[in-house]
Amino acid sequence: MSQNNQKALIEVKHLKEYFNINVGMFKSKPLKAVDDVSFSIRKGETLGLVGESGCGKTTVGRTILHLYKPTGGEVIYDGKPIVTKNDVHEFRKKATMVFQDPYSSLNPRMTVSDIIGEPLDIHKMYKNKAERREKILELMGQVGLNSEHASRYAHEFSGGQRQRIGIARALALNPEFIVCDEPVSALDVSIQAQVINMFDELQEKMGLTYLFVAHDILVVRHISDRIAVMYLGKMVELADADEIYSHPLHPYTKSLMSAVPQPDPKLARANKRIVLSGDIPSPLNAPSGCPFRTRCPYAAERCGEEVPEFKEVSSGHFAACHRLGEIN
Repeated sequence: MSQNNQKALIEVKHLKEYFNINVGMFKSKPLKAVDDVSFSIRKGETLGLVGESGCGKTTVGRTILHLYKPTGGEVIYDGKPIVTKNDVHEFRKKATMVFQDPYSSLNPRMTVSDIIGEPLDIHKMYKNKAERREKILELMGQVGLNSEHASRYAHEFSGGQRQRIGIARALALNPEFIVCDEPVSALDVSIQAQVINMFDELQEKMGLTYLFVAHDILVVRHISDRIAVMYLGKMVELADADEIYSHPLHPYTKSLMSAVPQPDPKLARANKRIVLSGDIPSPLNAPSGCPFRTRCPYAAERCGEEVPEFKEVSSGHFAACHRLGEIN
C-alpha cells in the first residue's frame, strides 16, 4: 500500500447498472445489479470492494470502465466526466482491468507475445516491430516471466503464470488505474501471496491506483488502504481498512468480520460468530426499503419503508443504516 494525497483520481457518483430480464411473454423487469453507488479513489490508493457473490462488485468495476454502459450516474476520471465515445477511448488508455479467471480471459490461439502486445496493437503504441518486441519483453520482466515464454501459448502455463500474463497485458499501456476483479480467487493459496505482493510492488514502482474486488476479507485488508462493503447492489459501509476491521458499524459488515479466522486461539474463542438467517434475496425481487432488512437482526418497521441514506458517520467512515446510533 502506498501513501496517497487527497486528490481523487476516480469519482463514482450515483452509479446505476440495470439489466432488463425477460420474466414472461413480452414482459421484462430491471435487475438492479448496481443501484445508486457513490465513492472516490485517491491517486495511488487501493480501494477494496467486498461482499457476497452476486452483490454487484464485478459489475461496478466493469461499469466504471464502460464495459457496460451505465444506466445512470457518472464516472469522473481526473476531474473529467466520461461521457462520449472519445472520452471512453482516451480513458481506456489510462484505465484497464485484470480479470478473475486466468483460464478463460486469455485467447488460447494467441502466443504470450501477442496476448500482451494486443493493447499496443489496438492503440498503435510502437513505431516498428523491434520496439513492439522490446516493450513486450520489458512487460514480461516486470511480472516475473522469462523472455523464452514469449512464443508459447497460454495453456502451457500454470494458473499463477497465466494471471501474470493477464497482469502484463493490463500494464501494456502504462495505465494509472486498474480494476482488479478477484485476481487471486482462482489461484492456489501459495500462489495468491506472490501475486498480491506483486500488485503491491507494481503500485509502489508505477504509482498505480487500484479498485480491488474480492470476497476474501483477509486478502482485501492486506492490500487495501480503504474498504467498501456492498450488499445487493448497494454500498452499505466504507472506511479505512483498519477502522472497518476493528470497528464495523453496519450489521452486515459486523457479520462479515465475525467470520474472519483468528490465528490466536484466545481471540478465536472470544470471537462471537454472527450468523445471518435466510438467503440473499434475488436482485430481481429486492426487498423494499433497506436491502439488508430481511436478514438483519435489528430490522424495524422503518427499515421496510425507506432506503437508508449512505452518509458519513465519523471522519471518513460512511454507512447506510437507520439504526446505527442504537446498535453501536
